[in-house]
This record gives sequence, structure tokens and C-alpha cells, in this order.
Amino acid sequence: MDLPTYEREYAARGFHAVAGVDEVGRGPLAGPVVCAAVILPLEEEFRVRGVGDSKKISPKKREALAEEIKKVARAYAIAEVDERVIDEINILQATRLGMKRAVESLGVTADMVLVDGVMTLDIGAPQRSIVKGDDLVYSIGAASILAKVYRDGLMRKYAEEFPGYGFEHNVGYGTKEHIAAIGEMGICRIHRKTFVKKFWDGRERI
Repeated sequence: MDLPTYEREYAARGFHAVAGVDEVGRGPLAGPVVCAAVILPLEEEFRVRGVGDSKKISPKKREALAEEIKKVARAYAIAEVDERVIDEINILQATRLGMKRAVESLGVTADMVLVDGVMTLDIGAPQRSIVKGDDLVYSIGAASILAKVYRDGLMRKYAEEFPGYGFEHNVGYGTKEHIAAIGEMGICRIHRKTFVKKFWDGRERI
């Protein structure tokens, strides 16, 4: 999926700044949820080929696509919501907040927002939720790639600050290695306490 079909449909109806929005990191035990919003040009000469669900694209290809998306985008923004806020308001509300921040941080004001999944955002612009949007909608797929590349890079940095959890490999997800490390060392600052209740003994790594 690398054709701006939905975006062209809305452009024909008078919307000229259609933003795609997606998130990465709702499921991990550690790290923020990261949301991205992007408005892409519709001209064929600026089309980014190979855009789609970031989870189905190799890391090397994702990084190359992310750079290409940034170069051609009319506007893009990335927002993260950290573990403290996730624990305080829950992951669903944290995701909605991150998406709202990403949309509102765009350098071009979106006049239509296409959101991945089933999600309603507290924004002024008209919006439409699209299930599996990262596979179906050009700009949502692009947002998925931007968010994934950003979050993976962030988790690699956290792996240096908090060694032993395997963040460089699992990017915060609950792998056997990661859960075993929590059992041995306790949790660190970026763990989501509401996500580790079942196997956390209360120890915190200073």
C-alpha cells in the first residue's frame, strides 16, 4: 500500500491537508507509547514507495523509508507519552493523548485526520478511524513507520542506560528474557508498573 487513495478521495471533497496518525508501543512493559502524525504530498513525483504497516517491514527498510518520508512530508510530528502518564491514566488514554499532541504539533494545520484503529481524538479537525489503517492508508502507514523508527531508537538508548533487560532487542516488550531480568533485578525507571504487576516483586532498581 503506497497509493494515497484515501487522501485523494478527501482532496476531491475539499480537504487539502489530510494527516495520518498512528502509534507504536501500546503493549510493551517498558518505555513510552510513541505517536506520529504526517501530512504527505499527493503528487506522484513525491510518492514514497513501500509504505505500509511498520511491523511488516524490515528494520533497515523502515529506517530508509522514515528518512524518505521526512524529506517529502509537508509536515510531520512525533509525540511520546511516558510510563508515568501511562500508569496514571491507562494506555488507551495515553495513546489518545499522544495522538492529539502529534496532530497539534504539525507545522501545517490538518483539515482532516485519519486515525489507525478505533480511536476518537479530542481535536478540532474532522477525523475518521480506520481499522488496519497502517496497512490501508498511505499517510497512516507513513506515521506508523516514523513512530516505530523513533521508538526503536529510543529503546536502544535506554538499553545503554538500563542494561540487562534486553531493550536493544525486545524494545520493552515482555519477552522471556525481559521478564526474567525483572525477576532478577527488579524494575527500572521506564517500566510501566501497571503492566508488570503479575511478575514484579516490588523491587525497583536505583
